[in-house]
Amino acid sequence: MTADLQKGRMDPRACLLGLLALFVAGKCSYSPEPDQQWTLPPGWVSLGRADPEEELSLTFALRQQNLERLSELVQAVSDPGSSRYGKYLTLEDVAELVRPSPLTLHTVQKWLLAAGARNCHSVTTQDFLTCWLSVRQAELLLSGAEFHHYMGGPAETHVVRSPRPYRLPKALASHVDFVGGLHRFPPTSTLRQRPKPQVPGTVGLHLGVTPGTVGLHLGVTPSVIRERYNLTAQDVGSGTTNNSQACAQFLEQYFHESDLAEFMHLFGGSFAHQASVARVVGQQGRGQAGIEASLDVEYLMSAGANISTWVYSSPGRHESQEPFLQWLLLLSNESALPHVHTVSYGDDEDSLSSAYIQRVNTELMKAAARGLTVLFASGDSGAGCWSVSGRHRFRPSFPASSPYVTTVGGTSFQNPFRVTDEVVDYISGGGFSNVFPRPSYQEEAVAQYLSSSPHLPPSSYFNASGRAYPDVAALSDGYWVVSNHVPIPWVSGTSASTPVFGGLLSLINEHRILRGLPPLGFLNPRLYQKHGEGLFDVTRGCHESCLNEEVEGQGFCSGPGWDPVTGWGTPNFPALLKTLINP
Repeated sequence: MTADLQKGRMDPRACLLGLLALFVAGKCSYSPEPDQQWTLPPGWVSLGRADPEEELSLTFALRQQNLERLSELVQAVSDPGSSRYGKYLTLEDVAELVRPSPLTLHTVQKWLLAAGARNCHSVTTQDFLTCWLSVRQAELLLSGAEFHHYMGGPAETHVVRSPRPYRLPKALASHVDFVGGLHRFPPTSTLRQRPKPQVPGTVGLHLGVTPGTVGLHLGVTPSVIRERYNLTAQDVGSGTTNNSQACAQFLEQYFHESDLAEFMHLFGGSFAHQASVARVVGQQGRGQAGIEASLDVEYLMSAGANISTWVYSSPGRHESQEPFLQWLLLLSNESALPHVHTVSYGDDEDSLSSAYIQRVNTELMKAAARGLTVLFASGDSGAGCWSVSGRHRFRPSFPASSPYVTTVGGTSFQNPFRVTDEVVDYISGGGFSNVFPRPSYQEEAVAQYLSSSPHLPPSSYFNASGRAYPDVAALSDGYWVVSNHVPIPWVSGTSASTPVFGGLLSLINEHRILRGLPPLGFLNPRLYQKHGEGLFDVTRGCHESCLNEEVEGQGFCSGPGWDPVTGWGTPNFPALLKTLINP
């Protein structure tokens, strides 16, 4: 939907009076994001001020309505004990609920029109407005902002950002949550390629699992995943439903269809699969393939085998746009979406403004209300670590810490060359949010862990009352990936475990749809009610944290039941299917 600011046909005198009021109010301004950190990420450099006539695309997050009611509806449609369970809202239902007030729409549009904003586009829910302005106009509109060009990241990405905070007229304080495209830089991958484990007596090992070497492998491949998680050759999509899944990429990386075809040729011979992506949303660049982009697609499509797959790809965006924010806008503008979305993206909670983090959480709540299963990687820094006033604390990640997503941690095989029980992968992100309180669905599980774990870190390191994550886990260590026609071994990170778990949930959705049941939707309330039924409990190992004398690099440790390292555990597919197939 396009919001043409010229179509309002307002009376010129009323318009001038309104603009005068805004101008006067502008003498008293406020900062929507006073707590937004601004530091140049490592590896980025400034290329100088942007030209005053250069065009920018900025996104204005408009204040929404009825968020308490939206939260109640998410609980109702996601709780198996509710009469509304599975009766998800349509995008139009969500729009009717959260759409900004007429006063907000009128006030913001009038303000932007006066500033010379052009080609403004809204979304179906009308709570975002993306407009084009020149740098000169944007710096007048957003008092204090000063736009510069920056370059950085592995792909030498170019962005336009402001190193200085912006302010808005106080008259807009109840109408605008924040403005996107000023401060946050594109994320960087935390994916690692680890050295091959050195274990004696490995003669005769093969890629995957082959007859005569049952249980032995030289790295994780689809056949290893299928053996460990008890999938048979029949555990694939039927190809007869409208079931679909998606992964989203924000790293200025691309996947290549030829790599996917080669990957399936090498590793997909034992199960039915699709060798091409059904739809790319965004633009696929023509540069070299990225390992993370390749990993996401290859393992979502081999775990969720033979299911239609979409890829959300951020390349081709304008330099002043934030790729993760643009993905959220796409979700608010498409009425028919894949049922499962896997996302390997995260930022430190403390690096984001309160306005931004709360609004993104609301966008994830909107997705949950619509019955989307959204999975985020828990991160690859264990409990994390940062220093606050000279004292160390663990450092939670967002959106992993959102109460409206299912967060996936990571595990390793106990024996790196055998399909064995799993232990904690020391990088597996996990902990407790400093922003979001513990949601009711996990109250019992988290309280049990806190009261029974023999290895809790000092209480000053974490917020015991916060939303705890991850919720589940899967293998995150030692994957084979095909990228730029080359098989690459020992790729590791929760960027691997997340698409694997998502693909298996897509297979369960397939069974539900064939039975006439709604898709799983927001999984957490059901997952916690079932106390991890259908999952392998991971009870050995701890993840990394602060390297100081007090905790000596150790964060939280796994244990029986739920824990903030591997959640409820890793999938045992037939048991998980049985747990989640019932209405």
